[in-house]
Amino acid sequence: MQELAAYRSEFPVTGRYIYFNHASVGPLPRRSAVAMQDLAEDVLNHGACHGAQWAAAMEGVRRAAATLTGCDPGEIALVKNTSEGLAIIANGLDWRPGDVVVGIEDEFPANYFPWRQLERRGVKTVWLRLTGGRIELEEIDRACRGARLLAISFVQYLSGFRIDLDAVGEICRRHGTLLVVDAVQGLGPFPVNVKRSGIHALAASAHKWLLGPEGSGILFIDQELIPQVEPVEFGWTNVAGWRDYSHDPELRAGAARYECGTLNTIGFHGLRESLGLFLEAGVDRVAMHIDKLTTRLLAGAREKGYQPLTPQTTQCGSGIVSLRKQGVDSEAMVRKLLAEGVVTALRFGWIRASPHFYANEADVDRFVELLD
Repeated sequence: MQELAAYRSEFPVTGRYIYFNHASVGPLPRRSAVAMQDLAEDVLNHGACHGAQWAAAMEGVRRAAATLTGCDPGEIALVKNTSEGLAIIANGLDWRPGDVVVGIEDEFPANYFPWRQLERRGVKTVWLRLTGGRIELEEIDRACRGARLLAISFVQYLSGFRIDLDAVGEICRRHGTLLVVDAVQGLGPFPVNVKRSGIHALAASAHKWLLGPEGSGILFIDQELIPQVEPVEFGWTNVAGWRDYSHDPELRAGAARYECGTLNTIGFHGLRESLGLFLEAGVDRVAMHIDKLTTRLLAGAREKGYQPLTPQTTQCGSGIVSLRKQGVDSEAMVRKLLAEGVVTALRFGWIRASPHFYANEADVDRFVELLD
């Protein structure tokens, strides 16, 4: 296993920027871009003559995603994004009037609207609020008593607060509550084991921390939950005989039954390589390095008078740090950073920095140096 610093060469973006915006859209690794370029060239010259290789790429994504999340490949569906994955669960369950869903009101909208829409079907929604960018386990415990489902993010997109999935899973086990996780801001950089944590469904887009292309993502659905979730988008590839253009409505085995038509072939060619990069580098090592970077970033920013939205620790921190300083215009600061080649984001008056594992201490120090 090579040192993490060696992976920097996979990211030509480092020749132009200090890229601290992975919570929005991450750059592609070289290997992923090459895989997509190779497929485009192949289709340019050969059309669909090598279509069997496309199917192999899809199965490669399924296997790699299963390894990354600790499940069986048959429990992975290939989807466009987190929103689609969560919508499959929200719309496919057999809701009954009086069912209770617990969610976080301050979540990213992708993990809010699918559950809010269920109110039209008589489902009661209980919305918890973040305090200082975080949520306490005791509050989740109280809300889940009698609830059918808890929808929660692994990492909060603004504050960077990372929930203890094992602890949340134990709460849901005790209350008989389904646990559905939006993992887009944490999967890849931080270890996830869906079986150990008792997660019933988990969705993540590829284009942020997984360093894949837009329009590709994964959905894990536990094999015991699959019979309870009906496909709501039904096309020719939902069925077991899809390769033979069957009119028999028998569904495919496993989570592939939620794939309703032609997939983003070129995108999944890239994602297979991106997922392979994490498995090769080692997620535990990636997590340790990101924690080291964000700890250094926070310390430097505090010395210059900046305050984080929420305290960061090894237990609850992530790759996301949101900062601001009294008397400093955050929007102007983000523009200044970009002019100096440092890419961050402005979110609700906060400067959001989100470095990935290929960044180094010199990148962090340059970011801190530029802060007013």
